[in-house]
Amino acid sequence: MKQNPIRLILTTIFSAAVLLCGAQDFNTFFRDSTIRIDYEFSGTSTQQHIAVAALYKSNHWYGRRQRLSELPVEGNGQLIVRDHRTQQVIYRQSFSTLFQEWQSYPISESSTRSFENVFLFPMPKDTVDVTLELRNNRREVTASLMQQVAPSDILIRRIGDEGQTPYVVMQQPDDPNHCIHIAFLAEGYRQGEMPKFLSDVSKAMEALFAHEPFKSQRGKFSIVAVESPSPDSGTSEPSKGNWRRTALGSHFDTFYSDRYLTTPNIRRMHDWLAGIPYEHIIALVNTDRYGGGGIYGQYLLATIDNKYSDEVVVHEFGHSFCGLADEYAYENEQIPVYPKDIEPWERNITTRVDFRGKWEDIPDAGFYEGAGYSLHGVYRAYPDCRMRSNKIPSFCKACQKAITDYINFFTK
Repeated sequence: MKQNPIRLILTTIFSAAVLLCGAQDFNTFFRDSTIRIDYEFSGTSTQQHIAVAALYKSNHWYGRRQRLSELPVEGNGQLIVRDHRTQQVIYRQSFSTLFQEWQSYPISESSTRSFENVFLFPMPKDTVDVTLELRNNRREVTASLMQQVAPSDILIRRIGDEGQTPYVVMQQPDDPNHCIHIAFLAEGYRQGEMPKFLSDVSKAMEALFAHEPFKSQRGKFSIVAVESPSPDSGTSEPSKGNWRRTALGSHFDTFYSDRYLTTPNIRRMHDWLAGIPYEHIIALVNTDRYGGGGIYGQYLLATIDNKYSDEVVVHEFGHSFCGLADEYAYENEQIPVYPKDIEPWERNITTRVDFRGKWEDIPDAGFYEGAGYSLHGVYRAYPDCRMRSNKIPSFCKACQKAITDYINFFTK
């Protein structure tokens, strides 16, 4: 069949544009510095509001310098940076939030709450339009805000030049130009307990790198231990009336779940890290109580002195690092996070609505019903996995593939 010459020309131009976008040079649009935007998310189960609270800038950019306009996974929200003049997308970042999780609980139907969130992106050379989008569990955009950011804006406060929190380099990467930066933060460690913190970081690191694919990809990670001191040891336990003064103000009983450990103080967390190399945050909590929490693209908190602490750190890092979903189910299906007629964006679960790009290429993987907090209609690839229980000492092959793909996205 004879081809339409105009269509052929347009196809050629489009293909060239895609290649050019994929090969976008970091130095074309960005400087070796970081912009930080602090947001407030607020609302109810049916309403979402986004507001900018503050902007900061600091020396050096520790994130990826390639594939800037692409995403490794969709997330429950996205930060999209466009060149103001051309409207070309020059940077994307995906994430999830505690606010969106809160919206799935019945209490959000009758009350309004606000949550802090912080996002980093490389310093643009010229004015950019920064759009932040939030999405519901049907993968629909439900709220968005565009903020114009000019790098010359005198109200962007400079941070990180002085008064850095003391930190110790725990691991150097094989290639500093193609690596992933992890910062361990001390939570509930008094100043005199920092030697214990460094020992606990070593313990948590070895637990993480005992698991594939982190074990074979260890050289792709840069790790620092940030000595953020607390007036009190431990963390707050609201159900016991026990409130403590800690670096991050973390607490159990998040959403009235006794073992769910989070912090509402995201800005404070990033203040402790100002000027320090980091992308991913692991906060170790100085207590022997069982618990933790991990939010994709945000942080994880995990206790360190419980007999299951190693397992919890690794499990929660699966959430916060690359957005793996929980593979267990609740008997009463009390949290309807995943509609059965929508394919989840998470790579380790499926509703079998659109299964492409998950574990179809793994020969011995299957469909095991019961995942994503639902007994029926949501499936995992294997009977058990680190994202399902503390009993099995490894990630399943589907999760390993998802983690490997994520690491490669940021380092190749």
